Amino acid sequence: MNAQDIVTSIIPHKIPQQKGYGQANINIALSKYWGKRDIELNLPNNSSLSISLPSLGTKTSIEVINSTEDAIYLNNTKIANEELFAKRISLFLNYFRNNNYFKIITHNSVPTAAGLASSASGYAALVIALNNCFQWRLSNNKLSILARLGSGSAARSIFDGFVIWHKGQQQDGLDSFAEPINMAWQELRVGLIKIDTTAKKISSTQGMQNTVNNCELYQAWPKKAEQDLIKIKQAILVKDFNNLGKTAENNALSMHATMIATMPPILYWQSESVTTMHKVWQLREQAINVYFTMDAGPNLKLLFLEQDEYIIKQKFKNIIVIKPF
Repeated sequence: MNAQDIVTSIIPHKIPQQKGYGQANINIALSKYWGKRDIELNLPNNSSLSISLPSLGTKTSIEVINSTEDAIYLNNTKIANEELFAKRISLFLNYFRNNNYFKIITHNSVPTAAGLASSASGYAALVIALNNCFQWRLSNNKLSILARLGSGSAARSIFDGFVIWHKGQQQDGLDSFAEPINMAWQELRVGLIKIDTTAKKISSTQGMQNTVNNCELYQAWPKKAEQDLIKIKQAILVKDFNNLGKTAENNALSMHATMIATMPPILYWQSESVTTMHKVWQLREQAINVYFTMDAGPNLKLLFLEQDEYIIKQKFKNIIVIKPF
């Protein structure tokens, strides 16, 4: 089955109402997804576990228009249809259109294509808006599958809190969807350290495929990622912060190690990224429990508890602190 077959098997019809609206939060993977077993269906080589960051993400409205092409706006600016951002959205909308075109108005509260999960919240919000516009009344699991077709990590942004995205086993990917973990952790904090918010030169999609195809170390990654997920989930269930933090940090560094060992190498880090890592390690030597994670970009996300929030804010003046629960 191809992506269109999957969509057709899920949605009940292609008769839209006039308008729809959706919003979704970004999510930060604590156990990462890196590498696909099926590129068209965005099926991952390993399962992943994330945490949603409320107040950061995407709001999207959709409207049926009388036109021969889509009209796509990002943060109040019309995007030319030949630009990659607009092309991706229009190609995704092809799965759902029935001789109609759409006006898409989307607002990201995080920089786009900078390694801060804007595509995850973006495609999740778009799928929720489509569900609203077409009145499908789909379950969240099915919305997760549809969002995954736009951007793999968008499967997780359908939900709030801690979320597991199951890699699935089926060739059609209908068992590859996300679902929430029923656990709130009130004391947990996530801090964003923005090193560089410009669009990265190598997209996550391109970077992961280059890694899969050209890195001998990659063969060890899927097994490690699955083991890390189990450790992190258990740490969440018993609120063992140190095991959560050290496993998430090691998981992120292991993922980046596969990128660095790719030929040619992929290095999203910048000098300030490395400086911040050393600062985190130095704070741990001073008995301050803080850890970091990184996605495909130079920006760091710090993990710490409420009791250390004051000192973390003092040490990282430009940090944005989020309370996930």
